[in-house]
Amino acid sequence: MNKPENRFRVTPVTLAVLASLTLSQIALSQEGQENPNEGDVLDEVVTTGTRLKGTATAVIEERKNQAFVADILGAEQISRTGDSDAASALRRVTGLTLVDGKFIYVRGLGERYSSTQLNGAAVPSPDPTRNVIPLDLFPSDIIESLSVQKAFSPSMPASFGGGNVNIRLKTIPENFLFNVSGNVGYNTENSGDAFSYNGGSQDWLGRDDGTRAVPYSIQTRWDNKQFLDNLDEDVALTLLKDVNRDYDPFLKSVGPDVGFGFSLGDSVDLNENWRVGFLWTTSYDNETTVSEEYELEQADRVGDSINIVRFFDDISVTETTVKWSNMLNLGVDFNRNHSIDYSLILLSDTSDEISESFGNTENLNLAEGLRIRDIDVEYEERKMYTNQIRGMHTFPSFNFAGLDWKYSLGRSLRDAPGNLEARFVLADANEDGFFDSQNESSLNNSTTAARYTFQNLHDRLENYGYNFTYPVSIKDWEVEIKVGADFLTKTRSSESRTFDINTRAFSDNTDLAGSSFFSILGDDVLSDAGNFNTTAILRDTTIAGDDYVAAQKVDAYYLEADLFYKGKWRVSGGARFEDFRQVVAPFDPRTNQIDLPDDADRAQLTFQESDIYPALAFTFIKDDSMQFRASIGQTVVRPDLREVSSSTFIDPLTGFPTSGTPGIDTTSILNYDVRWEWYREAGNNLSIGLFYKDMDAPIESVQSPAQDGPPLIKIANAETGELYGIEFEFLQGLESFGDGFWESIFLSGNLTISDSEITLDRQNIVDQTGLSAAVTNLTRRLTGHSQYVANMQAGYDSDNGEHSLSVVYNVFGERILIPGIDGFDDSYEQPFHSLDTVYKYYPNFNTTVTFKVQNLLGENKRLEFEDVLLRSQTRGTKISLSLKYNF
Repeated sequence: MNKPENRFRVTPVTLAVLASLTLSQIALSQEGQENPNEGDVLDEVVTTGTRLKGTATAVIEERKNQAFVADILGAEQISRTGDSDAASALRRVTGLTLVDGKFIYVRGLGERYSSTQLNGAAVPSPDPTRNVIPLDLFPSDIIESLSVQKAFSPSMPASFGGGNVNIRLKTIPENFLFNVSGNVGYNTENSGDAFSYNGGSQDWLGRDDGTRAVPYSIQTRWDNKQFLDNLDEDVALTLLKDVNRDYDPFLKSVGPDVGFGFSLGDSVDLNENWRVGFLWTTSYDNETTVSEEYELEQADRVGDSINIVRFFDDISVTETTVKWSNMLNLGVDFNRNHSIDYSLILLSDTSDEISESFGNTENLNLAEGLRIRDIDVEYEERKMYTNQIRGMHTFPSFNFAGLDWKYSLGRSLRDAPGNLEARFVLADANEDGFFDSQNESSLNNSTTAARYTFQNLHDRLENYGYNFTYPVSIKDWEVEIKVGADFLTKTRSSESRTFDINTRAFSDNTDLAGSSFFSILGDDVLSDAGNFNTTAILRDTTIAGDDYVAAQKVDAYYLEADLFYKGKWRVSGGARFEDFRQVVAPFDPRTNQIDLPDDADRAQLTFQESDIYPALAFTFIKDDSMQFRASIGQTVVRPDLREVSSSTFIDPLTGFPTSGTPGIDTTSILNYDVRWEWYREAGNNLSIGLFYKDMDAPIESVQSPAQDGPPLIKIANAETGELYGIEFEFLQGLESFGDGFWESIFLSGNLTISDSEITLDRQNIVDQTGLSAAVTNLTRRLTGHSQYVANMQAGYDSDNGEHSLSVVYNVFGERILIPGIDGFDDSYEQPFHSLDTVYKYYPNFNTTVTFKVQNLLGENKRLEFEDVLLRSQTRGTKISLSLKYNF
């Protein structure tokens, strides 16, 4: 018969915790019956145990009943590990790694090889360089569960390489719910003073008040296609005076991280048939991160040694993030067979970063008694608005046939106004080799002494579909047939403007000395006409391709069947048909015409393919505790929107300029999965899985040799690729060591060991990209692939249910982030050993106190090639305390 969707999902790791809590509460209940004087308190505890036991049972059933291999994280487990958002929580799942704090790599495959859904619907992305949504946007407070399906099924999007991540948000509660929470935190790297600057008055709200925005006088010119070229001196000076120049860094004490949240919800029966309800949640977090970094930009090989040419060996960074989340759910249910839910999700994430960097280049180096000082301000606001309406209907009179449908309409916005880069030159080091950055400093005399950038992006996505299921019983067979369709339309527009300040426009007698950008370019200096020559002080460096529009349209239909034979054999499978269409059009902002290379035609801007993607899964159910799975599926991975555009952008993951490649091919993947699962008493379980992926034309990144500065990254197809590995997952209580204390402890963990290999063809890369491809390793691992990923958790719950403690460990193996060129080996991000601990105290039924310590080992992020440090970043140890009260 049709099985309704389970709305309360928790992972097997949580099961042992909940089961041990349940057993201890039952024991306390029995003690309470013997001692009636303690009855009031114990009745409260018994209620908690009963609720948790029901949740634990749901976890086991959902995992066992999955037709295709999947892993699930529940809200209880996310809370227990102390992860604050979906991205950090998903690294606990077997075979998943977290990159840049935002993107999830499933089984070592980059974020382009996975799809993300919100409540089963596609969502828009505010990231200008990627099609996928950064998962750090979703705070854990609004998440009910995270489902990662690793084996393709026809009801999933065919753009499926590593897996599909479905973020399932909290839904309407069964009973009245009202809670408030607050938290404070501290990072050990934040001790002492950190850099700040004069930002807007509404920065604490995560919103710019116009301080950084492009001046109206310049915006008007851009709107009228009048760029900052060949300007009269008076006009150029007037425009520059309108620009905010007060970006000088100064030291300021760092306050604690703070946050708050609340949830309010209820559901009521209007009569014996109708039930309505709502849930409203909101949260706010303000966090500051201070770090010390190192960055190598360019190196040359001299014989057997490596000569470092461009580097920054002293970088101080202060980043403040402000996150708002709001969610409103409304629901109506008729006779428990028909329900309609509406969700409104508003997410906002603002990052404000200022850095001061000291280093050298080939032209400004220590040998000449010079050193450079860069200041860099990067501010961006990311927002996502999504409306979703979903219906679930069961028809008992038609053999319990089911109809599910969805409609989702969302927008993502990214606004990055007034970001600034400025360079100063330091001279005359003292006898100890130290430079005086205050008194021996001057603004760089060059055409690019400072650069302003203004960017915005709009992403709009509409997704709707339906799913019809019909169960049939034929003798020893139980069959469920599923027919559905999914329709997606996505549009994106991106705009970028850049202009440089040319200090060579100043006359030779103009004083550029000083360490303050605002003072050197003050109004009084700009008002002195004698300071300038005929060279333009403003240079509009907006280039063709900085603007682009893009659109995607996917029409999909699928047929799937789920067959049970005598309760022992299960066969699930079917096929999905997708008609995919995409267009990406880069524009020249000056002419508003499509920008294409001279030898290209407009056909390269469009892409269309239609295909059928089959999948088949077998399950042998030995008994209630053990089952064997096997599946095979054909999927595809398509390039991101910017990866098929010829325009150049800065990849935030590597910091290198990256250019797309029109006409790049899609990747075809044949996926194989085998898994054995053993569910034992008291929630103990063990599973072992094997996987193999055969890839044709995998999409990869390659480098073009650098002329001056960082190299250019291009997108290209490898010839072939494969990925294979083994996954282990277990949960084991320690009750076998004895009663009492040992019954309250459990161990859980997972380990993935895998390998990959791609084969590149140098001539094909040259033909695709049009650039020299001095690739060092034509056979190597996939970019981003770690050969091992391990998680371990030890948990304790006191007998009286008042205390819980979790110690959580995560590590990933080294992974390629930047492929090597010119004889240099690939650059590997080094393993990061993360050790966190979370303690929870429940003084009564309504109150939860949580104390977290994250990155206990004080690990730093490192990127290396050939034992040479390419980049490093300190991370610090984070300490936080939170209080939650349920009314």
